[in-house]
Amino acid sequence: MVLKLYGHPLFTCSQRVAVVLLEKQVPFELVEVDVAKGEHKTPKFLERQPFGQTPYIDDAGFVLYESRAICRYIAAKYSGQGTTSLIPAGSIEENALFEQAASTEQNNFDPLAGGAISEKIIKPYMGLATDEAAFEAYLGKLDAKLDGYEAILSKQKYLAGDNLTLVDLFHLPYVHKLAEAGYKVLEVESRPNVVRWWKDISNRPAWLAVQSGIKSTA
Repeated sequence: MVLKLYGHPLFTCSQRVAVVLLEKQVPFELVEVDVAKGEHKTPKFLERQPFGQTPYIDDAGFVLYESRAICRYIAAKYSGQGTTSLIPAGSIEENALFEQAASTEQNNFDPLAGGAISEKIIKPYMGLATDEAAFEAYLGKLDAKLDGYEAILSKQKYLAGDNLTLVDLFHLPYVHKLAEAGYKVLEVESRPNVVRWWKDISNRPAWLAVQSGIKSTA
């Protein structure tokens, strides 16, 4: 039975999962959830995702939600597929550095990038006005965090070390959305290592295949 991804082709969290599925060469079927019609709040959907959020997956009857948890599951189950493992399989120290990078993305990057996207993209989509002061505040705080990214990436190729991991891929949807809105936050000349890292991960074939919309591969 082919893995099913329940989500929206243009939503960031669904894209986060799709890029990992492609990296691990896992065939999948996208089951599009029409959020505008409230399909994510129906009793049938809530049976699988009790918070009424996308995405979730159904892998031969195994249902899992939360995009980062899904990505970890895919990388672990299909570890032998694709060109890179995406999760360290070495020492305790390597795994600890991976978890450190994962915490950095979730606590230092995601809330600020997500807040900026909410103000500049999601609010207008919902017919609401952008709070420009809040948007600029999010960008200002994110800019300071990216100085930390520059320090990290001046010493290693990727955020968890010299090998690509899930953590690097987790950044792709939000940065792309900001760039669509005209804010290329990772392409500042004063942070050459961030620029180098972003060009690397954003040109991976898996991301290029989903950045404009997820399509089923099965």
